[in-house]
Amino acid sequence: MKFSILGPVHVSFDLMEVKPPAHKVRQILALLLLNDSHYVSISSLTRELWAFEPPKSAVTTVQTYIVQLRKLIAGGLGISSAEVSKEILQTSGTSYRLQIPEGSLDLHDYRKSLARAEVAVTDGLDREAVDSWERAEGLWRGDAIADVEHGPLLRAEAASLRQSRLSVKERRIDAQLRLGLHHSSLAELAGLVQAHPFEEGLHAKFMLALYRSGHRGRALQVYHDLRKAMVRELGVEPSPSVQQLLQEILSSDGSLELAR
Repeated sequence: MKFSILGPVHVSFDLMEVKPPAHKVRQILALLLLNDSHYVSISSLTRELWAFEPPKSAVTTVQTYIVQLRKLIAGGLGISSAEVSKEILQTSGTSYRLQIPEGSLDLHDYRKSLARAEVAVTDGLDREAVDSWERAEGLWRGDAIADVEHGPLLRAEAASLRQSRLSVKERRIDAQLRLGLHHSSLAELAGLVQAHPFEEGLHAKFMLALYRSGHRGRALQVYHDLRKAMVRELGVEPSPSVQQLLQEILSSDGSLELAR
Protein backbone atom coordinates (compact mmCIF):
# COMPACT_ATOMS: atom_id res chain seq x y z
CA MET A 1 0.00 0.00 0.00
CA LYS A 2 1.36 3.41 -1.03
CA PHE A 3 0.56 6.57 0.91
CA SER A 4 0.99 10.17 -0.21
CA ILE A 5 0.81 13.40 1.79
CA LEU A 6 2.94 15.82 -0.29
CA GLY A 7 -0.23 17.06 -1.93
CA PRO A 8 -3.73 15.67 -1.41
CA VAL A 9 -3.69 12.70 0.96
CA HIS A 10 -3.87 9.59 -1.20
CA VAL A 11 -4.08 5.91 -0.31
CA SER A 12 -5.05 2.85 -2.28
CA PHE A 13 -8.54 2.73 -0.81
CA ASP A 14 -11.39 5.21 -0.99
CA LEU A 15 -11.83 7.26 2.17
CA MET A 16 -15.15 8.49 0.82
CA GLU A 17 -16.53 5.10 1.84
CA VAL A 18 -16.22 6.18 5.47
CA LYS A 19 -19.46 7.02 7.19
CA PRO A 20 -19.81 10.72 8.10
CA PRO A 21 -17.88 12.63 9.27
CA ALA A 22 -15.27 11.25 6.87
CA HIS A 23 -13.10 14.36 7.16
CA LYS A 24 -12.20 13.51 10.75
CA VAL A 25 -11.07 10.02 9.75
CA ARG A 26 -8.88 11.67 7.11
CA GLN A 27 -7.42 13.94 9.80
CA ILE A 28 -6.51 10.94 11.95
CA LEU A 29 -4.94 9.14 8.99
CA ALA A 30 -2.90 12.22 8.02
CA LEU A 31 -1.64 12.75 11.57
CA LEU A 32 -0.66 9.09 11.94
CA LEU A 33 1.18 9.18 8.60
CA LEU A 34 3.07 12.33 9.54
CA ASN A 35 4.20 10.75 12.80
CA ASP A 36 5.88 8.06 10.71
CA SER A 37 5.32 4.85 12.71
CA HIS A 38 5.54 6.62 16.09
CA TYR A 39 2.69 6.35 18.57
CA VAL A 40 0.22 9.24 18.76
CA SER A 41 -1.74 9.63 21.97
CA ILE A 42 -5.50 9.75 21.95
CA SER A 43 -5.27 13.14 23.66
CA SER A 44 -3.28 14.45 20.65
CA LEU A 45 -5.85 13.03 18.24
CA THR A 46 -8.63 14.60 20.30
CA ARG A 47 -6.89 17.99 20.23
CA GLU A 48 -6.42 17.75 16.47
CA LEU A 49 -10.09 16.96 15.85
CA TRP A 50 -11.70 19.42 18.26
CA ALA A 51 -8.91 21.85 19.20
CA PHE A 52 -9.52 22.98 22.77
CA GLU A 53 -13.22 22.17 23.10
CA PRO A 54 -13.65 18.40 22.70
CA PRO A 55 -17.06 16.85 23.37
CA LYS A 56 -17.55 14.59 26.37
CA SER A 57 -17.65 11.61 24.02
CA ALA A 58 -14.32 12.53 22.35
CA VAL A 59 -12.35 9.45 23.42
CA THR A 60 -15.11 7.04 22.40
CA THR A 61 -15.58 8.86 19.10
CA VAL A 62 -11.85 8.69 18.27
CA GLN A 63 -11.91 4.96 19.01
CA THR A 64 -14.83 4.61 16.60
CA TYR A 65 -12.88 6.44 13.89
CA ILE A 66 -9.91 4.12 14.46
CA VAL A 67 -12.19 1.11 13.98
CA GLN A 68 -13.47 2.59 10.70
CA LEU A 69 -9.95 3.25 9.50
CA ARG A 70 -8.91 -0.32 10.30
CA LYS A 71 -11.83 -1.65 8.32
CA LEU A 72 -10.87 0.45 5.32
CA ILE A 73 -7.25 -0.70 5.46
CA ALA A 74 -8.39 -4.29 5.82
CA GLY A 75 -10.62 -3.96 2.77
CA GLY A 76 -7.88 -2.30 0.75
CA LEU A 77 -5.36 -5.02 1.57
CA GLY A 78 -7.76 -7.95 1.57
CA ILE A 79 -6.96 -8.95 5.15
CA SER A 80 -8.93 -9.04 8.39
CA SER A 81 -9.36 -6.10 10.75
CA ALA A 82 -7.68 -8.20 13.43
CA GLU A 83 -4.56 -8.47 11.26
CA VAL A 84 -4.62 -4.73 10.68
CA SER A 85 -4.81 -4.16 14.45
CA LYS A 86 -1.86 -6.46 15.01
CA GLU A 87 0.42 -5.48 12.13
CA ILE A 88 -0.54 -2.05 10.76
CA LEU A 89 -2.74 0.24 12.85
CA GLN A 90 -1.55 -0.75 16.29
CA THR A 91 -2.64 0.21 19.80
CA SER A 92 -0.45 0.73 22.85
CA GLY A 93 -2.33 1.84 25.93
CA THR A 94 -4.17 4.98 24.82
CA SER A 95 -1.97 5.61 21.78
CA TYR A 96 -2.03 4.50 18.14
CA ARG A 97 0.51 4.19 15.37
CA LEU A 98 0.37 3.37 11.68
CA GLN A 99 3.21 0.93 11.09
CA ILE A 100 4.10 1.26 7.42
CA PRO A 101 7.16 -0.08 5.58
CA GLU A 102 9.98 2.29 4.71
CA GLY A 103 9.41 3.71 1.23
CA SER A 104 5.63 3.35 1.28
CA LEU A 105 5.14 7.05 2.04
CA ASP A 106 6.21 9.85 -0.32
CA LEU A 107 7.61 11.71 2.70
CA HIS A 108 10.13 8.86 3.11
CA ASP A 109 11.39 9.39 -0.45
CA TYR A 110 11.47 13.15 0.10
CA ARG A 111 13.64 12.84 3.19
CA LYS A 112 15.98 10.37 1.47
CA SER A 113 16.54 12.79 -1.40
CA LEU A 114 17.28 15.60 1.06
CA ALA A 115 19.78 13.39 2.87
CA ARG A 116 21.54 12.57 -0.41
CA ALA A 117 21.69 16.29 -1.21
CA GLU A 118 23.33 17.00 2.17
CA VAL A 119 25.99 14.39 1.49
CA ALA A 120 26.66 15.90 -1.94
CA VAL A 121 26.95 19.42 -0.49
CA THR A 122 29.38 18.20 2.15
CA ASP A 123 31.49 16.64 -0.61
CA GLY A 124 31.35 19.83 -2.69
CA LEU A 125 29.29 18.18 -5.44
CA ASP A 126 26.80 20.88 -6.37
CA ARG A 127 25.47 19.17 -9.50
CA GLU A 128 24.65 16.00 -7.58
CA ALA A 129 23.03 18.08 -4.83
CA VAL A 130 20.87 19.90 -7.39
CA ASP A 131 19.75 16.56 -8.85
CA SER A 132 18.74 15.29 -5.41
CA TRP A 133 16.87 18.47 -4.52
CA GLU A 134 15.04 18.36 -7.85
CA ARG A 135 13.99 14.77 -7.16
CA ALA A 136 12.70 15.85 -3.75
CA GLU A 137 10.75 18.74 -5.28
CA GLY A 138 9.32 16.47 -7.94
CA LEU A 139 7.46 14.49 -5.29
CA TRP A 140 5.21 17.43 -4.46
CA ARG A 141 1.74 17.56 -6.06
CA GLY A 142 0.48 20.77 -4.49
CA ASP A 143 0.28 21.82 -0.86
CA ALA A 144 0.98 19.15 1.75
CA ILE A 145 -2.09 17.32 3.12
CA ALA A 146 -4.10 19.69 0.94
CA ASP A 147 -7.47 17.95 0.99
CA VAL A 148 -7.66 17.39 4.75
CA GLU A 149 -9.16 19.74 7.30
CA HIS A 150 -6.39 21.07 9.54
CA GLY A 151 -6.61 21.17 13.30
CA PRO A 152 -3.77 22.68 15.37
CA LEU A 153 -1.39 19.72 14.95
CA LEU A 154 -1.85 19.26 11.20
CA ARG A 155 -1.63 23.02 10.74
CA ALA A 156 1.79 23.00 12.38
CA GLU A 157 2.93 19.99 10.33
CA ALA A 158 1.76 21.56 7.08
CA ALA A 159 3.59 24.81 7.92
CA SER A 160 6.77 22.85 8.63
CA LEU A 161 6.55 21.04 5.30
CA ARG A 162 5.91 24.29 3.42
CA GLN A 163 9.00 25.82 4.98
CA SER A 164 11.03 22.72 4.11
CA ARG A 165 9.87 22.94 0.50
CA LEU A 166 10.85 26.62 0.27
CA SER A 167 14.22 25.95 1.90
CA VAL A 168 14.93 23.20 -0.63
CA LYS A 169 14.18 25.61 -3.48
CA GLU A 170 16.48 28.25 -1.99
CA ARG A 171 19.36 25.84 -1.45
CA ARG A 172 18.98 24.35 -4.94
CA ILE A 173 19.03 27.82 -6.50
CA ASP A 174 22.11 28.71 -4.44
CA ALA A 175 23.86 25.68 -5.90
CA GLN A 176 22.69 26.53 -9.40
CA LEU A 177 24.13 30.03 -9.04
CA ARG A 178 27.44 28.54 -7.91
CA LEU A 179 27.34 26.38 -11.05
CA GLY A 180 26.79 29.42 -13.29
CA LEU A 181 23.17 28.59 -14.09
CA HIS A 182 21.96 32.13 -13.42
CA HIS A 183 20.21 32.51 -16.79
CA SER A 184 18.09 29.40 -16.29
CA SER A 185 17.19 30.47 -12.74
CA LEU A 186 15.71 33.84 -13.67
CA ALA A 187 12.16 32.76 -14.52
CA GLU A 188 11.79 30.66 -11.38
CA LEU A 189 13.18 33.42 -9.16
CA ALA A 190 10.84 35.98 -10.72
CA GLY A 191 7.88 33.82 -9.71
CA LEU A 192 9.25 33.11 -6.24
CA VAL A 193 9.77 36.77 -5.30
CA GLN A 194 6.20 37.48 -6.38
CA ALA A 195 4.90 34.63 -4.25
CA HIS A 196 7.10 35.57 -1.27
CA PRO A 197 7.36 39.38 -1.27
CA PHE A 198 9.23 39.61 2.05
CA GLU A 199 11.70 36.73 1.62
CA GLU A 200 14.95 38.66 1.44
CA GLY A 201 17.04 35.62 0.56
CA LEU A 202 15.02 35.00 -2.59
CA HIS A 203 15.26 38.65 -3.60
CA ALA A 204 19.03 38.60 -3.07
CA LYS A 205 19.35 35.52 -5.28
CA PHE A 206 17.21 37.17 -7.96
CA MET A 207 19.34 40.33 -7.80
CA LEU A 208 22.53 38.31 -8.18
CA ALA A 209 21.15 36.21 -11.04
CA LEU A 210 20.00 39.35 -12.86
CA TYR A 211 23.34 41.08 -12.34
CA ARG A 212 25.29 38.10 -13.63
CA SER A 213 22.95 37.92 -16.62
CA GLY A 214 23.74 41.50 -17.55
CA HIS A 215 20.59 43.11 -16.12
CA ARG A 216 22.01 45.44 -13.47
CA GLY A 217 19.12 47.90 -13.74
CA ARG A 218 16.55 45.19 -13.14
CA ALA A 219 18.59 43.91 -10.20
CA LEU A 220 18.46 47.39 -8.63
CA GLN A 221 14.72 47.57 -9.25
CA VAL A 222 14.20 44.27 -7.42
CA TYR A 223 15.92 45.79 -4.39
CA HIS A 224 13.83 48.96 -4.48
CA ASP A 225 10.59 46.95 -4.83
CA LEU A 226 11.61 44.83 -1.84
CA ARG A 227 12.50 47.89 0.26
CA LYS A 228 9.25 49.66 -0.63
CA ALA A 229 7.17 46.62 0.38
CA MET A 230 9.07 46.05 3.63
CA VAL A 231 8.91 49.69 4.73
CA ARG A 232 5.23 49.99 3.83
CA GLU A 233 4.00 46.68 5.23
CA LEU A 234 6.52 45.85 7.99
CA GLY A 235 8.06 49.18 8.89
CA VAL A 236 11.63 47.89 8.53
CA GLU A 237 14.50 48.24 6.08
CA PRO A 238 16.07 45.28 4.24
CA SER A 239 18.77 43.45 6.19
CA PRO A 240 22.40 44.65 6.14
CA SER A 241 23.41 41.73 3.93
CA VAL A 242 20.89 42.70 1.23
CA GLN A 243 21.90 46.35 1.51
CA GLN A 244 25.54 45.30 1.08
CA LEU A 245 24.60 43.35 -2.05
CA LEU A 246 22.96 46.51 -3.38
CA GLN A 247 26.18 48.46 -2.87
CA GLU A 248 28.23 45.73 -4.54
CA ILE A 249 25.92 45.80 -7.56
CA LEU A 250 26.11 49.59 -7.72
CA SER A 251 29.91 49.44 -7.74
CA SER A 252 30.09 46.38 -10.04
CA ASP A 253 32.11 44.65 -7.34
CA GLY A 254 34.29 41.87 -8.73
CA SER A 255 33.27 39.56 -5.87
CA LEU A 256 29.87 39.15 -7.54
CA GLU A 257 31.38 37.49 -10.59
CA LEU A 258 31.14 33.73 -10.85
CA ALA A 259 34.19 32.04 -9.34
CA ARG A 260 36.12 30.18 -11.97
